[in-house]
Amino acid sequence: MDATGKRDNDDANRGARGVSPMTAPLRPGVPTAAPPAGARLASRWPAAVVIVLIALNLRPAFSSIAPVLNEIMADTGLTATGASVLTTAPVLCLGLFGPLAPGLARRIGTERTILAALFAILLGTGLRGLANAPALLMGSLVAGAGIGIGNVLMPGLLKRDFPDRAPLMTGVYIMTLSIGAAFAAATTAPLRAALGGWWAGALAAWTVPAAVAMAVTGVVWARQLGRQPMGGAAASAVRRGGGLWRDRLAWQVTLFMGLQSMLAYVVFGWMAPMLRSRGDTAVTAGLVVSVSVVFQIIAALPAPILAARMRQQSAPAAAAMLVAAVSFVALLAAPLSWQWVLAAVLGLAQGGAFSLAILIIMLRAGDSDAAARLSGMAQGIGYVMAAAGPLLVGVLHDRGGGWNGAGWLFVVAGLGAAVAGALAGRNRLVGSSRIA
Repeated sequence: MDATGKRDNDDANRGARGVSPMTAPLRPGVPTAAPPAGARLASRWPAAVVIVLIALNLRPAFSSIAPVLNEIMADTGLTATGASVLTTAPVLCLGLFGPLAPGLARRIGTERTILAALFAILLGTGLRGLANAPALLMGSLVAGAGIGIGNVLMPGLLKRDFPDRAPLMTGVYIMTLSIGAAFAAATTAPLRAALGGWWAGALAAWTVPAAVAMAVTGVVWARQLGRQPMGGAAASAVRRGGGLWRDRLAWQVTLFMGLQSMLAYVVFGWMAPMLRSRGDTAVTAGLVVSVSVVFQIIAALPAPILAARMRQQSAPAAAAMLVAAVSFVALLAAPLSWQWVLAAVLGLAQGGAFSLAILIIMLRAGDSDAAARLSGMAQGIGYVMAAAGPLLVGVLHDRGGGWNGAGWLFVVAGLGAAVAGALAGRNRLVGSSRIA
């Protein structure tokens, strides 16, 4: 047996013994191995600041649209199906552009690729301020492309820069994503009102945090990471290529990621209009969505830390999706006075599910190279699947005139995600005989 085969069997044996690949040492010779202790201490806080600033900008482009979607439809003449295209386009870009991230990182470096992604988010968000349907769509596509690239590179970056604190930093990352989404959902409608009903200005305001993130991240990386080899995990992953596409566990991880994301973007894109159709004002509906996302924040930090201590993550992954499906249907059918509690339960379930999806990508991979490759597959295919959710809701609403179809979609996808999560959460490593 050659050295590669021996390493593969070692990875598989670690999984069989219950040793988490998160805590297993990285392979010798991999350029993304943990730096010496002194270097880690010197760069820990700047690296954490970078993670937070990037994460803050990976969701407002989605959650800021829904609170003013009715006004956008009225001013631009979009139908519900047209509006669903507007909410679906950036999610679809996550799947279409995410798989390009490893190749870009190999050519220009992970850090430069993420900075380019932040610039795309800034540019796309600014285009929305032109206040017409073509500019809204183009801005959504550009911002979605940047978010898709950033999404794929983040798990590998976390495992590379925080190999001994990956579950904790996964929680911080997901928690910050949720903070950005919640803040955008809660403040876009009030900001529109403060600007005299100018919804385009309220959407374009989200260029400010993108510009701040781009500036600060560029300074930190120029000082801390400028001499690190370009490419790293992404380049190694691209060179290997292919094996995960024949791996059942990789597909189970991908299905879990895709289905839970589909339901998350249905909530981002359509929960506020659903609640407004039941009698909520625009501000109230936006606040209910933000409450749901705030509870995602509450679940995001402890969920990966606790789940990483378990031999398997199957039970929490399945339970989170079942609770999410039940609470969403209840939001459509229960008395409106229950919406705050139901939104909180839905947020806890979805926050936990998303944290687990990112954690599972990292736990099912033997090292940071494999994590980057699995992230590209799971998020690339998963977000293409996720894009179907908001689009289907719009089509079902146009045909049926109500939200029953959305409820059934949530139930079916939630059950599928529960099954996929139960399988993906098993204590195994993807491609243990193929990842070299």
